[in-house]
Amino acid sequence: MISIVVPTYREAGNVSKLAGAVDVVMKGKQLEYEMLIVDDNSPDDIVEIVQGLADRLPIRLIQPTGRERDLSLAVIDGVRAARFDTLVVMDADLSHPPEMIPDLLKPLEEDRSRFVVGSRYTAGGSFDREWSLWRFLNSYVATIIARPLTTCTDPMSGFVAFNRGFVDLDELNPIGYKIGLELLVRGRFTSVVEVAIQFKDRTIGASKMNLVQQWKYLRHLRRLYLHRFKGWAEFVHYGAVGASGFVVDIAFYYLLQLFGVEHRIARALSFWPAVSWNWALNRVATFSERERRPKARQWLEFVMTSLFGFSVNWGIYFILTTKVAFFDTYRLIALVAGIGAASLFNFAASTLFVYSEKRAH
Repeated sequence: MISIVVPTYREAGNVSKLAGAVDVVMKGKQLEYEMLIVDDNSPDDIVEIVQGLADRLPIRLIQPTGRERDLSLAVIDGVRAARFDTLVVMDADLSHPPEMIPDLLKPLEEDRSRFVVGSRYTAGGSFDREWSLWRFLNSYVATIIARPLTTCTDPMSGFVAFNRGFVDLDELNPIGYKIGLELLVRGRFTSVVEVAIQFKDRTIGASKMNLVQQWKYLRHLRRLYLHRFKGWAEFVHYGAVGASGFVVDIAFYYLLQLFGVEHRIARALSFWPAVSWNWALNRVATFSERERRPKARQWLEFVMTSLFGFSVNWGIYFILTTKVAFFDTYRLIALVAGIGAASLFNFAASTLFVYSEKRAH
């Protein structure tokens, strides 16, 4: 008993052909199934098409409301609505070969804790040779930067099979179109099995891939790195935010001096816009996986903990520029030395106190 989840948006031209092909395969293998078309309110006639198909095929239409349009979220809606625990997820554009569904299901018959991927890059797999160089490079780079998260050779695949019991749907936090990668990283599967497929490009309709989706993928990847590597990923992210805060700090440091503020006072004043910048970015980026706490209180706590680090920072700057002629000439070096000395303390304070999940409760 299989539930096949198909997320759609403007795929009315493909659904009938896909449903017919799937039905032939499933009946040929005598497999009981249902197909769930999860449509993100397409401006086409998909409702009428699915209703017509439902007269002779085990197919249902689901149209979620109350959320933004998103392929991954559509898949989760379909998984929640599925009647059966064994699930196959595939695209509607016929790029995933329906005849390979039984091959994806076979490893689950042996061990239901596996996660099965229809892979283009494992031995025997292939992709459409008519892909442009740009599309190939885009897929290749997206795969490479996801590799540290999983051993799967094709973590970008959207053609997957798994058992619902090994996924906590409430813990999923995807954005964009790479639901397979989300399930791979957050699921409790014991192993990954790759089944070679021949990936075909769509012949009807237009690809949804654009710069918006690529940006969403990068945001999604950041979430998964924070989930998988936790403290280390937060530390690297915190450092990147700190580097951007450094730019803000330096900009105000020199701007204040342009208005005649003495450099040691300017150094003290430039702390405030920089610390506010760092707090906001860390809240929405570095520690975004953690539960949110009231903004005003958290900002004040971040400032208070940063003040200790800043006192070290400013103290080193003051001593070096006052006592050592070299640093008075090259004040930026003294400023960097102070920032470096305070960074580790600030990260520890942010992790354990300011953005602490325990304190959110």
